Amino acid sequence: MSPHSLCTLCLLLIYLIFAVLAGRDFYQILGVSRSASVKEIKKAYRKLALQLHPDRNPDDPQAQEKFQDLGAAYEVLSDEEKRKQYDAYGEEGLKEGNQGSHGDIFSHFFGDFGFMFGGNPRQQDRNIPRGSDIIVDLEVTLEEVFSGNFVEVIRNKPVARQAPGKRKCNCRQEMRTTQLGPGRFQMTQEVVCDECPNVKLVNEERTLEVEIEPGVRDGMDYPFIGEGEPHVDGEPGDLRFRIKVLKHPLFERRGDDLYTNVTISLVESLIGFEMDIVHLDGHKVHIIRDKITKPGAKLWKKGEGLPNFDNNNIRGSLIITFDVEFPKEQLTEKQREGMKQLLKQVSVQKIYNGLQGY
Repeated sequence: MSPHSLCTLCLLLIYLIFAVLAGRDFYQILGVSRSASVKEIKKAYRKLALQLHPDRNPDDPQAQEKFQDLGAAYEVLSDEEKRKQYDAYGEEGLKEGNQGSHGDIFSHFFGDFGFMFGGNPRQQDRNIPRGSDIIVDLEVTLEEVFSGNFVEVIRNKPVARQAPGKRKCNCRQEMRTTQLGPGRFQMTQEVVCDECPNVKLVNEERTLEVEIEPGVRDGMDYPFIGEGEPHVDGEPGDLRFRIKVLKHPLFERRGDDLYTNVTISLVESLIGFEMDIVHLDGHKVHIIRDKITKPGAKLWKKGEGLPNFDNNNIRGSLIITFDVEFPKEQLTEKQREGMKQLLKQVSVQKIYNGLQGY
């Protein structure tokens, strides 16, 4: 073997050794940069978990392995301490025995029974009893509607656990026929029950991750399958978070548009002005007016509204209405004359129906 070939082989062996020691590239698995925020990591996991779930890929023999890799990547990169260890020493540097269940991670985002792929609601067998659904208002800020967010909700959930003894279950009405004599029968309805293992309801605390998607609309539901009221003889109901957008002190939402009011002085309304409006995500919207601004005048800033829920690339407008604050002090006679000479405006005292029937 030539020296060149030997050198190449050595370099290849060194690369393979380092690759084995480094373990899996969790950033590549999630498709995020090494500087990604926790919010970006959660968003990437939530999107890929739906694509890679084994139930959605029955023909892929590697589906289970891909899904486990995804769960491991999220578990490490979403935890500040584990992420620091991973960044410094790779997967081998992580402490053993701290790996959680990847199914549990998935259920934190979608509920106990996973996600019903294809967008169809859970199919319920009418013969299987089901617990009640729970609807909870989830208050979100307009800032969260603008930029999106992940909200952690602590859920104390009653879970059925096996208990000593037996209990009556699957009770039903059955007809019983009793012979009273020759040719005489009596039919009666009786309640018949089976014997089942006894159960008790135990409260368990768990964390649910609710994604507030940009542009989410007031009143929308976010379902978590199987997180509702339990039923000892059947399936639990669903938990539904209903979005309730809180009132904002500066902006009013109408569809994808945002409305706000700006008060300027009488001098600014006459000679013009320049100012910044701090938006919901902290960026500044610059305004320049070099002409007269009448009370009630509106200014449209296209693309500065909320993102459209169905297509985040489309944004509404920011509509600014100007109010004019007049001087509180009365003018002197000299000032009045000076104003007349400066403005050179004749008297306009026109009376008309401004509402026109509205």
